[in-house]
Amino acid sequence: MDPNSFPTKGNLMLAKNSLALANMGFDLMDKKRNILIRELMDLIDQAKDIQSQIDTTFREAYRRLQLANIELGINYVRTISYTVPIEESIRVKTRSIMGTEIPLVEMDPVSNSPTYAFYSTRESLDAAKEAFEKVKELVVRLTSVECSAYRLAANIKKTQKRANALKNITIPRYTQLAKDIGDALEEKDREEFTRLKVIKRQKQTKAQT
Repeated sequence: MDPNSFPTKGNLMLAKNSLALANMGFDLMDKKRNILIRELMDLIDQAKDIQSQIDTTFREAYRRLQLANIELGINYVRTISYTVPIEESIRVKTRSIMGTEIPLVEMDPVSNSPTYAFYSTRESLDAAKEAFEKVKELVVRLTSVECSAYRLAANIKKTQKRANALKNITIPRYTQLAKDIGDALEEKDREEFTRLKVIKRQKQTKAQT
């Protein structure tokens, strides 16, 4: 038997203190969950907006690329594509939201300087390059938002489990424990009061005789 469940005033205070802490913990978990959910909803809206921009920009980029292929030839455009440098400026930082580390993906601003000669190309290639650069920027932003949303969702799930454990297990347990100890102490007080009354009556009877 758990010694903390013995009907003593000390255990009653411990049970009530534990119940108060459990209620406080549940309130904090509930507030944290609500804050994280609001952040997640905001990220979901951002992701939808960015995805819509990507879809539109991708279609425009491929339209311009097709035009460049027609005007310059596919093989020539493919040769020029080999001059595009590998993107190495992407950095990942983090920031904390209610204890959740979410990524911040950054990259250096896109250079407007082409890697090919103007005299041997057409404006359609410049337009295609500009559109695909925009797609790259949008993809970086979407990556940051989606990774952040995934981590927030995972933390929301974890927070929900903890809140449920407090609400459905810990709080009812200490509520019942405090009630049981309180009832037992009250019963003990009643028995002691009755015993004292009997002793007093017996003394009064002896005094009268």
